[in-house]
Amino acid sequence: MTSVHGYFPPKTATGASSLIPSPPWHYSGDLLTIEYRTDPARVRELLPEPLEPAAEDPGAVALIWADWQSCATGGRELLDPVRSQYKETFAVVRCAYRGRTYSRCVYIWVDKDFAIARGLHQGYPKKLGSIHQTRPHPYGPAPRVEAGARFGATLAAADRRLAQAVVTLREPSETGGFVNGHPMAHHRWLPSIENGKGLALDELVESGAASFEGGRPWVGDAELELFEAPTEELARLEVHEPIAAYYRQVGVVWDGGRLLESGTSQAR
Repeated sequence: MTSVHGYFPPKTATGASSLIPSPPWHYSGDLLTIEYRTDPARVRELLPEPLEPAAEDPGAVALIWADWQSCATGGRELLDPVRSQYKETFAVVRCAYRGRTYSRCVYIWVDKDFAIARGLHQGYPKKLGSIHQTRPHPYGPAPRVEAGARFGATLAAADRRLAQAVVTLREPSETGGFVNGHPMAHHRWLPSIENGKGLALDELVESGAASFEGGRPWVGDAELELFEAPTEELARLEVHEPIAAYYRQVGVVWDGGRLLESGTSQAR
């Protein structure tokens, strides 16, 4: 009997071609987070049952740019940077499940296939995009992490610009924001191979960091613009009121989640 190996397809005789290795997954990243308020109804329309809007500040949104290096245990990918480096932009809202507040990623774009594969496993709705952000550096013209430093960020997908921002740092902060500060509540969905049979995989899951470390956050102000596009709906989360913007360097380990419930989704 022939057996094939690998955590994720393609599965092969050796498993070396698997798109992603098994968890835990380790991340080092520079994050630009922009928080603002939108119409709570635009958040509500993105929350399938049994999720409900958060009791407090239900219209709060975080739009986050992240420049990552990631790897499995052992870190071999870090010495082959094409396998470890990627960027993403993601929109996070808050929601409630059985009285507990969760964060939920409602839109996300990445620029590498392995990041999409991890998203399929975790319940992140990842799509391909073009993501760029200013990197700090202690020498030359790049900004230092200090008062008055300015960072730009852009997001595009399918040849259309979806968002652009300029963040100006003001001072150190005790927090890196509140919208993305809870465990994540995500759905893992996969349609049945048989037409009309609904979902073959239908799970509401909770996940979060198995461990976290981070540098001192900086808070500041942001100029943020969102743009319409034929196949994207980020602009529906229009900016009604700015809250704050943050810069932070972080290290995160992700090592699985837990099932909250299954088989109850109304997704089509």
